[in-house]
Amino acid sequence: MKKKIALIFGITGQDGAYLSKLLLKKKYIVHGVIRRSSSFNTSRIDNIYQDPLMKKRTLILHYGDMIDSLSVSSIINKILPDEIYNLAAQSHVAVSFEVPEYTGNVDGLGTLRILDVIKSLRNKKKIKFYQAGTSEMYGGTQKKAQNEKTNFEPQSPYAAAKLYAHWITKIYRDAYGVFASNGILFNHESPLRGETFVTKKIIKALTKIKLKKQKKLYLGNIYSKRDWGHAEDYVEAMWKILNNKFPDDFVIATNNKMTIKHFVNLVAKELNISIKWKGRGINEKAFDQKGNCIIEINKRYFRPLEVDNLRGNFNKAKKVLKWRPKKNIKTLIKEMIDYELEKYGY
Repeated sequence: MKKKIALIFGITGQDGAYLSKLLLKKKYIVHGVIRRSSSFNTSRIDNIYQDPLMKKRTLILHYGDMIDSLSVSSIINKILPDEIYNLAAQSHVAVSFEVPEYTGNVDGLGTLRILDVIKSLRNKKKIKFYQAGTSEMYGGTQKKAQNEKTNFEPQSPYAAAKLYAHWITKIYRDAYGVFASNGILFNHESPLRGETFVTKKIIKALTKIKLKKQKKLYLGNIYSKRDWGHAEDYVEAMWKILNNKFPDDFVIATNNKMTIKHFVNLVAKELNISIKWKGRGINEKAFDQKGNCIIEINKRYFRPLEVDNLRGNFNKAKKVLKWRPKKNIKTLIKEMIDYELEKYGY
């Protein structure tokens, strides 16, 4: 039986690493696109090459860039994959306010570049396309839980760019018959999460505080509510979305939410750090059992437009894809802490 060929844009990110490993285990030939950089940026996928179980499986990397139409087109035409997963993005919300044009070019127009190549190849090969959407597209919605029918209200250049990508994916599906699906993924974390994201920032800092390698953690709005899942579960959903009989859009989430403050408390508990919160608003602080202030609120970490309430409803994915999250928040936190502790020989 001929092996399926998958092409992943954004393979060096958290999701790209987990997805490539999943697809290799499913006997795919996996191609990944990486940007040329002055330093190596493949650390998340290096372990795949070192894993004895993966040695006979194929992972091939190509240099390319989402803002370069020629490289996007030439890679797709050369490989002619069965499936394309677009995970490439400037994915940091705060950074998107600093580089809005670049964010729009990569996250929005980058998706269009891929779709246009797929459209041009319709008569040569039917390629299935997955677009990585985000719960940030819901932004300022007042709905208690968001599903596929909830109105979008983006609150950042990142969310707006992703919303363009979402709609252009649907337009190419409806207008040209491209097998193009959107996954609207709520926050998903793992030990491989980027260090600028709040979950990783919290776990890394509190672990170092526990080991007396750091004194204080600074945070922004600790009352924002998020729906956090595990990236390993969510990449399985991506694969299921592309292997569904028909192209469609799916919310992938846990149906649960918690504040950043609650997340901090769970991390502290797992690390056996006893903390007590005092004060209100910008003056709220957390103290350890010796009375040392280890967490402070700093305005510099607040967004220009806050997103206060994100909680997904994955009932459609449960019904159609037979998907549901397997790992809970406590398992996720433990994995992330263990990963940090291992760096210091614990």
